[in-house]
Amino acid sequence: MIVQWVAGVVAALWISPRTWIGETSQLHVHVWAALFLGGAISGFPVWLAWRCPGLVVTRHVIAIAQMLTSALLIHLTGGRIETHFHIFGSLAFLAFYRDWRVLTTATVVVAADHLIRGLFWPQSVFGVLTASHWRWIEHVGWVLFEDAILIVAVHRMLQEMSEISLRRATLEGSNVEIERQVVERTAELSKTQAELLETSRLAGMAEVATSVLHNVGNVLNSVGVSAELATGKVRDFRISSLKNVAEMLQQHEADLPAFLTTDPRGKMLPDYLLKLATHLAEPQKVILHEMQMLQKNIDHIKEIVSMQQRYARGTGVVEVLSVADLIEDSIRINAASFSRHEVSVAREIAPVPPLKTDRHKVMQILVNLLSNAKHALDHSEGERLMTVRVVLNQEGMLEISVMDNGVGISPENLKRIFSHGFTTKKMGHGFGLHSGALAARELGGTLKAHSDGVGRGATFTLTLPLEN
Repeated sequence: MIVQWVAGVVAALWISPRTWIGETSQLHVHVWAALFLGGAISGFPVWLAWRCPGLVVTRHVIAIAQMLTSALLIHLTGGRIETHFHIFGSLAFLAFYRDWRVLTTATVVVAADHLIRGLFWPQSVFGVLTASHWRWIEHVGWVLFEDAILIVAVHRMLQEMSEISLRRATLEGSNVEIERQVVERTAELSKTQAELLETSRLAGMAEVATSVLHNVGNVLNSVGVSAELATGKVRDFRISSLKNVAEMLQQHEADLPAFLTTDPRGKMLPDYLLKLATHLAEPQKVILHEMQMLQKNIDHIKEIVSMQQRYARGTGVVEVLSVADLIEDSIRINAASFSRHEVSVAREIAPVPPLKTDRHKVMQILVNLLSNAKHALDHSEGERLMTVRVVLNQEGMLEISVMDNGVGISPENLKRIFSHGFTTKKMGHGFGLHSGALAARELGGTLKAHSDGVGRGATFTLTLPLEN
């Protein structure tokens, strides 16, 4: 509207004077009409568009003002036919409101303007001094023709917008439903993951407890053997012979010196007691040895149980730990099983800084790896060798490797070795390595496996940051 107002003033200054008075260029009443009347026509709709945008009354006021502006421009140009196209352009712009009623308002204003000025001032609208009284109908007819086309276009546009809105509403509704389902599924997955982590953690604790119980059982077997051997030796004591000697001495209590010096049985008694003492000394020595072994095994059981309790109490607590001590504790828990199955354990522990981490989780992983390596060596022929290696890698991470020369791992199983529930043991449950991998991830590290194939051993490497 403002641009049209300025254009009207320019037209009045440069076009209208020459049109009306030939070669003479001077200010004319049209200039004042363009300046003040054009400003009045444009001012109110501009104010409405600024203060009350979107209202129906604003649209109709703009339509009326737009047609009045067209009428003013036609008047300023002396009714030139080219300026009449401003009406058609204005109708096209008004069609963007997508409201046929706005086009109706504009058409009524155009018709009224052409009728009144065509009857009383034809030169202002048609550019001639005299014109037919029905000429305004021709102009209005062309306006109605454009209205018809624009109204059809507006109707189709509204239909398309309605369909687009319907599809968008349907799509938004689908998106809302999908987002709701995603939120629900995410919550379910989070819950399932938490349950799985808890199950894996408990499985890892059970794995350590199983190893502890297994080794305690092995030690108890040794305790049973020592106790049975000591019991047999005690049972073989010649207590009856000592009883007979005591009864004999009691019978000759009155003449004991004469009995020991003159009676043949009395003379043999010292030599018999010496031989009996020698005979009893040998089982006593065996019994003392077994009692020492029994005490040692009982101390071993206490140590294993105490170690398990110490690590169980440390769950979730970050401590500064000696890596070498962790390795030794893990080996000590499995020591009885290694000894029973004749497994040699080599240690290659490089000097590394202390490890700041969760003692129990690391212990859980190491005990499981050592136990698995022992099982891999159960059916191995020749020397059963296990090696525990500790180094720092190039990234400054701690690497603890458990290597064995056992049955090895096939390539297809190597890809599934850490999967939940996967196991090659007849009595296995498939939780150990899976829970170990999860625990390593929680500690900010990794657990990886490598094997050159069946019968060629395997290496499991636990990588951990020095600080967690």
